[in-house]
Amino acid sequence: MKRALDVFISLTLIIIFLPIILVISIVVRFALGAPILFKQQRPGLNGQPFFLYKFRTMTNATDSSGKLLSDKQRITAFGMFLRKYSLDELPQLFNVLKGEMSLVGPRPLLMEYIPLYTDEQRLRHNVRPGITGWAQINGRNAITWEEKFKLDIYYVNNYSFTLDMKIILSTVAKVFKSEGINNENHTTMPVFKGEKRYGE
Repeated sequence: MKRALDVFISLTLIIIFLPIILVISIVVRFALGAPILFKQQRPGLNGQPFFLYKFRTMTNATDSSGKLLSDKQRITAFGMFLRKYSLDELPQLFNVLKGEMSLVGPRPLLMEYIPLYTDEQRLRHNVRPGITGWAQINGRNAITWEEKFKLDIYYVNNYSFTLDMKIILSTVAKVFKSEGINNENHTTMPVFKGEKRYGE
């Protein structure tokens, strides 16, 4: 039932948002150049890698040594607008349609974080990763890694149709309020360094 709902809703949203997707694609192409999409490998169900897609929100600006500048220095005003209203996430509807993601589930993090997880934290890969999730409606990037993982594991152990509907409706409300987009000291979230190094 969850997969059937994912297919139905993602396909419906792709059709509804297609004009917006096309407009954003054109603006990103002229504002940031090619590629239009940010593509990155992430762990999916059972930790199997897949390529996650988002609209680009940052430039490729580097310092004198060729190293990329910080996210805060590279993000554009248009990019901030896309993130504020989660419009940069629209391409992930295609990830959902392909079965790589679900509408609701723990957010897919970086591949290099996997060896840093505790056994409990690895449980987040027992379900498909989601565009939104329990952690997203309970703080998103404004909470700590420890809090985020606890919320993810709660979802894995308690997910249901009712909980998914609650998360989807709460997500819509939070998008309009633009809550939890940024971490206190970072544009998104600081780098995860493992359970014993949260404070570093």
